[in-house]
Amino acid sequence: MTASQQQDPGPAHPGEAHAGALGGRLNWLRAAVLGANDGVVSTAGLVVGVAGANSTSAELLTAGLAGLLAGSLSMAAGEYVSVSTQRDAEQAALAQERRELRLTPEAELAELAGMYEAKGLDAELARRVAVQLTAHDALAAHAETELGIDPDELTNPWHAAWASFLAFTVGALLPLLAIVLPPPNHRVWITVVAVLAALVVTGAASARLGGADPRRAVLRNVLGGGIAMAVTYAVGSILGASTD
Repeated sequence: MTASQQQDPGPAHPGEAHAGALGGRLNWLRAAVLGANDGVVSTAGLVVGVAGANSTSAELLTAGLAGLLAGSLSMAAGEYVSVSTQRDAEQAALAQERRELRLTPEAELAELAGMYEAKGLDAELARRVAVQLTAHDALAAHAETELGIDPDELTNPWHAAWASFLAFTVGALLPLLAIVLPPPNHRVWITVVAVLAALVVTGAASARLGGADPRRAVLRNVLGGGIAMAVTYAVGSILGASTD
């Protein structure tokens, strides 16, 4: 084995996602999948319910577009507020850590060494590791070990908001087009089939990207969407019959 091979062994698991990359990916995944699923299910429930009342295509389109716009804006605003709150908390924690490092550096060094020791390192090695990491980047060492935060990878509320807005819009377009374009006699069952198929895809995709078993995610999506459409269609049919 050459010296260069000893010094640069390369990543042990090239395909494995590590803390920073996984955290960022899951944050985007959470916003995008939640937005897409909510867009599919909520819009499908809305238009299927309106269709149950024997509405015209124009009425379905109006209701669907109103639901799409309201839902996408609501998702974006909610995600922005949620992630902004998280970011504020992260920034406050980092500011506190900076103050402690400035005012009591020795106590912070001992604290960092103690945390490494608690993870399984012997006291001498834990101290050496803490000293070296503190010399390299004290804030990053404390933020990662003590707070679980990467100072260079704070969550971005605008990214999350746009991801939710776009995902909801894309998801909502499917049931909207499926209910408006087909002939009136076939529009409900075509919408149901299209929505359930979309929920299978989004459930499987979210599970795959997150490294989880897709069967449970698919089952949750399909059951939730199916129940939502069944309930709203029943309510729409009852209300439509009562107004005839």
